[in-house]
Amino acid sequence: MSEQELQVRGMTCNHCVHAVKEELGALAGVQDVQVTLDPEGASKVTVVAQAPVSDDAIRAALIEAGDYELV
Repeated sequence: MSEQELQVRGMTCNHCVHAVKEELGALAGVQDVQVTLDPEGASKVTVVAQAPVSDDAIRAALIEAGDYELV
């Protein structure tokens, strides 16, 4: 089991949280995604997966979710 803590910029509301959780949760092996929203800075995103998820896969999922940036 792998747990990755990420910092994501651009999330400002619960709609953003839902979009990010949905896209990251759809990645292969991901079992859970938790978000601590910081509308004025970088939000903390925790991804729990069977194995570490690559930064490229995370960035691609964030682009699908909206205008969000991995810090």
